Amino acid sequence: MNRTERFYKIELLLRSRGCVSFDALQAELSVSPATLKRDLQYLRDRMGAPIAYDRADNGYRFEAPAPGVGSAAKPIHHELPGMWFSERELHALLTMHQLMAGLDDDGVLARHLQPMMDRLQGLLGADETEARELVRRVKLIGTARRRVPSRHFELLGSALVQRKRVWLRYFKRSDRTNSEREVSPQRLVNYRNTWYLDAWCHASDGLRRFALDAVQQARALDTRAKPVALKDLEAELDAGYGIYGGAGAKVKWATLVFEADAAQWVANEEWHPQQTSRWLGPTEGEGRYELKVPYVDATELMMDILRHGDSVRVASDKALASAVAKRLHQAAALYA
Repeated sequence: MNRTERFYKIELLLRSRGCVSFDALQAELSVSPATLKRDLQYLRDRMGAPIAYDRADNGYRFEAPAPGVGSAAKPIHHELPGMWFSERELHALLTMHQLMAGLDDDGVLARHLQPMMDRLQGLLGADETEARELVRRVKLIGTARRRVPSRHFELLGSALVQRKRVWLRYFKRSDRTNSEREVSPQRLVNYRNTWYLDAWCHASDGLRRFALDAVQQARALDTRAKPVALKDLEAELDAGYGIYGGAGAKVKWATLVFEADAAQWVANEEWHPQQTSRWLGPTEGEGRYELKVPYVDATELMMDILRHGDSVRVASDKALASAVAKRLHQAAALYA
């Protein structure tokens, strides 16, 4: 029985029996006297449990609060926090907090989540030194991160939760222009160390994905946001490859054949939730791996294909194959 389970067991025994002797608690928990004393002290000091020793009954009980003037004592309704986790689960949650902090450019998320994490740390019984050590044991290495000003992140996150519209001044990288638009936030997305906002754009009357680092100005509006069902959002923006969902565009499929040297790595990767794959047989080139992925905009898919160089070939998609070949020739020309 781990420590968290013992806390729950002590709470349950005191509530159900009223008064329980030290020996009875020790027998139920199968722990040493020193461990039981530490558990009782921790429940009193850190969890606020009103546990008192009753000399008359030679046992422990929940101490009833003193009655107010002219009133009877109220019954005891003390309970430990409603979220119950094992110690392994609590360690996992603290680790998750560190992973989240690795995605958090300016500490915005960590700042808001810290009170909850402090409570979880209390359940775990870790002191500050142990907590710092745990955090240091988890490392998230991010590359090519595009930082987002915390004022924009907080404003957009708040508007998303409160279902309010937002005015944006946005830099569009494709044609290097600025635009002003009113949007209804629907979802925040972190993809490859970059934050995006999925929103209904009232100017173009459709769903669009905005890179938060390209937001130049943002202002919350009092207007209620347009509601969009999550299934519609996913169907519109998640069907394509990577971050380029291609709102409203037709989905195409690319067939990629990887040579054996790359196949051993790619076979364990998920390029898209709807991908299909298979190992090729002896007649097709044993050791090679075929991967089929959906895409709308080929931009990001081409980048992932190009990073595998001559270890991958685009099959059954002439337009994509030609585009990849063109990029390879252009790159080779730089070194001619």
